Amino acid sequence: MRNALFALLLLPALANAADDGFHDAVDGSHRGPEDRARDVYRHPLETLSFCGLAPEQSVLEIWPGGGWYSNILAPTVRERGRYTAAIFGPHAPDGFRPELDAALRARFDAAPEVYGVPTIASLWYPEDMDIGAPASVDAVYTFRNLHNWLMGEYAPAVLAEIHRVLRPGGTFCVVDHRADARRPIDPMASSGYVDEGYAIQLITAAGFRLVAVADINDNPRDTSDHPRGVWTLPPSLAMGDTDREHYLEIGESDRFTLRFERIE
Repeated sequence: MRNALFALLLLPALANAADDGFHDAVDGSHRGPEDRARDVYRHPLETLSFCGLAPEQSVLEIWPGGGWYSNILAPTVRERGRYTAAIFGPHAPDGFRPELDAALRARFDAAPEVYGVPTIASLWYPEDMDIGAPASVDAVYTFRNLHNWLMGEYAPAVLAEIHRVLRPGGTFCVVDHRADARRPIDPMASSGYVDEGYAIQLITAAGFRLVAVADINDNPRDTSDHPRGVWTLPPSLAMGDTDREHYLEIGESDRFTLRFERIE
């Protein structure tokens, strides 16, 4: 259960995102059936409404991976704003699938009429820790990446770099797999699940203020105690055919959705 602070900050999903400029991007033909099939778990309209995405913003996405959210963020700001993708970069090990970086670049290059001309930066600790000019972006987004930074023990360094490039008062929106708060906190998030309170403590210590908490991406079917951590669930399905239907019925993980702003 969330504490009283969460209750005070909890905001409902906004019902209509059409006026925010990204409704067309969510509905666009460039998003294929595989992307759309995950909307039921990721709630892009509600999530981006909560985060305050607007067409005129300079937006930075940290580690877009396969580019699921890039397919919405980049088209939204193509004409009036700017989209930057901070990819894994050349120093990332094979476990971070360098082919995803190449595929994302190829997607952008193939359809400038959809994505514009995104800026590409690299973020990898400790070699690549300069993703933009100071106070140069309006909003930073990261989806299901905080657990990786905790596992690598470089979360404070990444958060410091995000704070540096975000303008004062700018938005930092974070979504990640939520650990069961009744269990002891694992500061390295070895299962892929992050304690929500610990995440808030860590991010606020880096110079951000918690603005709001949303239940948009909650999944009460997820008990967060699976044999292979969060990767047991779809889309990874790390157990293969073992109990596959059970994990498909659970769906994607239970996730916290947090909005912060950079303070001076």
